Amino acid sequence: MMRTVTVIGAGDMGHGFAVHFALHGREVTLVDHRRSNLDEAEERIREVVEFHDEEGLAPASPDEVLDRVSFTLDRDAGVSDAEFVLETVPEDLDVKREVFESVAAAAPSDAVLASNTSGIPVTDIAAGNAAADRIVGCHWWYPPYLLTPVEVVRGEATSDETMDRTAAFLEDVDRTPVVVERDVPGFVWNRVQNAVVRECMHLAEEGVASVEDINAAVRDGYARRTAVIGPFETIDVGGLDLYRTVAGNLFPHLSNADEPSDLFDEYLERGRGGIEDGAGFFEYDAPASEVTRRRDEGLAALGRALDDRRD
Repeated sequence: MMRTVTVIGAGDMGHGFAVHFALHGREVTLVDHRRSNLDEAEERIREVVEFHDEEGLAPASPDEVLDRVSFTLDRDAGVSDAEFVLETVPEDLDVKREVFESVAAAAPSDAVLASNTSGIPVTDIAAGNAAADRIVGCHWWYPPYLLTPVEVVRGEATSDETMDRTAAFLEDVDRTPVVVERDVPGFVWNRVQNAVVRECMHLAEEGVASVEDINAAVRDGYARRTAVIGPFETIDVGGLDLYRTVAGNLFPHLSNADEPSDLFDEYLERGRGGIEDGAGFFEYDAPASEVTRRRDEGLAALGRALDDRRD
């Protein structure tokens, strides 16, 4: 069992990883290149643990969790005793390669070196690295302390041992490994998510339905059912013959756009970039932190309901 974890990058995902690993009894080192980022991460960790406590999800107090997390600007020292290293730096291939070159030299020779990349091929990240067999994709979904699936992505050089150790570690910290055997762009989750987004954008552009109604149809219909049974189970329930017929009739009419929708630019040009601007496709009357908290409260409630159902 791996007990010592180093997270490189203290941003949105990094502080969430630190919370989750510490809540599950791991000794965590959080590394960043700016002290201000680490200070902010410490405060955000406390806030997330307090949220877990309010929701009845935290087995430890904020102080107990923070006692398991150390903060450092020294990357080499931060990984020197790590059994599992997880980077979550910006999605820039050169930056990630530099991180893994230095980590491979400074971490123990048997440490698993994992990348939270959401789309850069693991094979490209590991290219030319002497520890390429220990480099693996480990893509979590946001927020990592509330969503359980984690993609374990095999690069061309990733060993079976690294894949197995990563999957076992994730299970030890109460996460469900989704094994991705081919290192394709976007892996599984982002390919499915963006296929849905592309069709939603297409429907809005074509005036088939409003943004509000499309959003509601996915959120309250498709997503709610998918939270209970996945797409292949849904086909089984409906019958393969039926779904094959529907697919034959419908697929020719679905969007096959290979460029982002013009709606992105239209909204961005109007200063509607999302919750930080107070508006995106929707308008928001609360700070971004409150919007994300409402999301987390909904995810926590959904998780409890699904757990109760499975029990």
